[in-house]
Amino acid sequence: MSLDKGNMRLLISAAATAGAIVVGGLIIAERSATNELDSAPAAATAEYGRYLLRETAAYLGPDHENPEMRYTGTHLACASCHLDIGEKPGTLSLLQTSTRYPRDSGRDGGMRDLRDRINGCMERSMNGRKLPRDSVEMIAMEKYITRLGDEYAAMSPTRRAPQEPGAFVEPDRAASVEAGRAVYTEKCQVCHGDDGLGLQATANLEKGYVFPPLWGPDSFNNGAGMTRVLTAARFIKARMPFGRPDLTSDQAYDVAAYINSHTRPIKANLEKDFPDLTRKPVDSPYPPYADDFPHEQHKLGPFKPIREYYESLKEAP
Repeated sequence: MSLDKGNMRLLISAAATAGAIVVGGLIIAERSATNELDSAPAAATAEYGRYLLRETAAYLGPDHENPEMRYTGTHLACASCHLDIGEKPGTLSLLQTSTRYPRDSGRDGGMRDLRDRINGCMERSMNGRKLPRDSVEMIAMEKYITRLGDEYAAMSPTRRAPQEPGAFVEPDRAASVEAGRAVYTEKCQVCHGDDGLGLQATANLEKGYVFPPLWGPDSFNNGAGMTRVLTAARFIKARMPFGRPDLTSDQAYDVAAYINSHTRPIKANLEKDFPDLTRKPVDSPYPPYADDFPHEQHKLGPFKPIREYYESLKEAP
């Protein structure tokens, strides 16, 4: 079917209008968020947000003296994953996070802003519950992350460069839990313990951990991003062992599989994630899937055949 010039002009005009509406909506949302931060309560400071990320268990943990402030289900800190409180360039840095929202979320099936992302971490990585969007704590964390974005914008190219080893290269094989056990014993257990339960800062768990648990009841739940082998391997390759990252891609891959072979808290309703299952990451360790690959392959790989299958769907007429 062909289009005459008049209809073509109408289509182009409609597409341009739709694009303008989307872009305009994002700009309005960003300005609205900025105005809201400017008019936030005096207690919602960026410095308070920094404390919340560094000492999450004390401010929002399950042992808080005020039950209404018990938002996390673990004694982890946000800084357990966002090392250096997100202030240094590199893997899981928070320096550029504020510039990436609002954005489309395949897991949620819609547009999500920075506060939605923070609450995603609260429910999954922290195994807890959502913060009220207008709470002092939520606004303080958003202010802190936004301030980091301003700091990043002012950095020189040299300071922006992450001080990390070469990037993780995905092995074209299934990850080996047994090989990962050997890597863990040699490289990881000195900090995280032979039982994977971490090293507490003090006898009082409210003070959190020096080195966090990697599995068990006080770790992230099975809906967190770190339960994905590729996600965990990228972080491990870039950052671990802490202070002297020296693992190969194969070692990072296998030890990620070993860590995620252990039990951890269970998040309810994971089957509701990714309304469009074709957008689900190939290494998502929980079903359902839009393919017939075995569950075990989604957990351990090899991931290349799964990835190629979904790429073929995009290419199909």
